[in-house]
Amino acid sequence: MALARTWSVALFGVDGLVVEIEADIGGGRPRTQIVGLPDASLNEAKERVRAAIRNSGEEWPTELVTLALSPAALPKGGSSYDLALACAVLTAGGRVPPDRLPGTAMIGELALDGRLRAVRGVLPGLLAARRAGLGRAIVPTSTLAEAALVTDLDVKGADHLHDVLVWLRGDRDALHDPSPDRTPPHQEIPDLSDVVGQTEARWALEVAAAGGHHLLLTGPPGTGKTMLAERLPGLLPPLTTEQSLEVTAIRSIAGTLTQESPLITVAPFVAPHHTTSISGLIGGGTGLAKPGVISQAHHGVLFMDEACEFGARHLESLRTAVEQGEIRLARRDGVCRYPAAFQLVLATNTCPCAPPREVDCTCSPHTRRRYLGRLSGPLLDRVDLRVRMRPVTALSAADRITPESSATVRARVIRARAKAATRWRPHGWLTNAQAPGPFLRREFALPRQATALLDRGLSTGAVTARGADRCLRVAWTLSDLADLDHPEADHVATALEFRDRRAA
Repeated sequence: MALARTWSVALFGVDGLVVEIEADIGGGRPRTQIVGLPDASLNEAKERVRAAIRNSGEEWPTELVTLALSPAALPKGGSSYDLALACAVLTAGGRVPPDRLPGTAMIGELALDGRLRAVRGVLPGLLAARRAGLGRAIVPTSTLAEAALVTDLDVKGADHLHDVLVWLRGDRDALHDPSPDRTPPHQEIPDLSDVVGQTEARWALEVAAAGGHHLLLTGPPGTGKTMLAERLPGLLPPLTTEQSLEVTAIRSIAGTLTQESPLITVAPFVAPHHTTSISGLIGGGTGLAKPGVISQAHHGVLFMDEACEFGARHLESLRTAVEQGEIRLARRDGVCRYPAAFQLVLATNTCPCAPPREVDCTCSPHTRRRYLGRLSGPLLDRVDLRVRMRPVTALSAADRITPESSATVRARVIRARAKAATRWRPHGWLTNAQAPGPFLRREFALPRQATALLDRGLSTGAVTARGADRCLRVAWTLSDLADLDHPEADHVATALEFRDRRAA
């Protein structure tokens, strides 16, 4: 047989596309060529594949070998096509029968001795294969737990190219089946009861968790800003199956998945350092952009500790993701889309010297304004809750009231989220933070007496139109926590008070 076909998957962001690989043997002097816009790493695949085939006890054709990847107009790169290329060449050369190739996606990098190595993006690749109608997939055994997350797809794992060839020749037991035990390991999350005092900040954290709102914590060092932010994932409900697959797919592309925990079921918590580059934050790279840390916080929490130490361009790059819930990155080989629907938590000191007591500050007023000015007005306007934290005093540390645990607060958060989801689900939203402002003002308009204070703030310029919309969202969250059908004037006032708090 001089012509054979196999299938693999190309990734463009979190979107996958099935690639048909054709192998043709004969018609020219002995050499190997790959067509279909391969990049340098894919062009090198012919050397890896040739060595892997030879070291697996098979023979490389002594004629012209042409490998075509279709769709030919789309750029392709990476080493995940190696296994499919090898099987296409051997099938075209008559070394293995083609009977099992139709409907089978093959993903994996080949070592020179024929071993199959793990590659990134197995989960989103197999989701794309399933959408394209393929019914079976072969992946490296080390990624089998990740691949098994895709239902309605017969997934097999292989350790070596030789195992795949034996399976193609009819041995059904040559490949590995997924383990039936897919229970994710328990993930420890710090408990909210560890935080001493800070009643107002704890309340703001609960409101943020119940409505999906963004939060700014300001105060001296050592007051518990980081501790509170780290405990926010423990207040959020578990991810749904669809959300878990989305988060896991992004982690798969980023290469941060582990074999012990192939499925992410808890809201992720990502805290980049202030020295992180812009491309590391939002994503970047040549060819096709890779996901950044904000995409890895999808359906979770992005914590920007010492926010004023980040560069202005870093902080402003968050604005699009905060508004749209995704990042689009245009590079040489195309545009990648990465989801980034996260809760933003900012924490900052009030000045560069950051003394434990504000009375000990040595910074000039100009220095303080310039420091806090790195949090621009447009960015702060998108933050729903702003809390000023005070130093923990001996009185608050010795408080006899036992702080509530994460489980207690989480129960209230889940009830409030369920109430909001019931209200917004017909419109396609799950949390109050997702409800558009114009919709809240029209279809769910509050009585004039409830919004009188907010209207006064708009007329005096104390709050912007965007800020007013966000106040309404917070008011609905407060009413959900109070188990009321509609926000009242006190809820609107509280939302406006949260918004009026200054960072300095």
